[in-house]
Amino acid sequence: MNTTSGHQKNRFKVDDTVHFSYKDDAVMEVREDEYDKCHSAHPLSYSNNGHTDIKLDRPGLFYFMSGVQGHCERGQKMIIKVLEPASPPQTSTDSSAQKKNGAPAMASAAISSSTVMLCIVSFIGVFLF
Repeated sequence: MNTTSGHQKNRFKVDDTVHFSYKDDAVMEVREDEYDKCHSAHPLSYSNNGHTDIKLDRPGLFYFMSGVQGHCERGQKMIIKVLEPASPPQTSTDSSAQKKNGAPAMASAAISSSTVMLCIVSFIGVFLF
């Protein structure tokens, strides 16, 4: 991941999953202050197996950075913003529609299943020359 501002913001929905794919590196989920300092002695999660899946289980910001010393300072970090769940559609009965059609008015809403977004982030070779 390479950005000019040092971090990248992405938007996701609750229950989406982010997938990190990397080689010879590590992914850490950290708190905001640790993200800002590019240092965490106690990350919320740590993985160095090359493939890391993290379920975004709440709305708000998630902070990720490389677990290899010096990589975060070179921009290998990112913020993911998870949006608040959408409010359910309001149902109402429209008496004029009832009278016009002779049947009760019904509100319908499309219900979609949870979308899993796959975000592949490669930590290897981004800053290596």
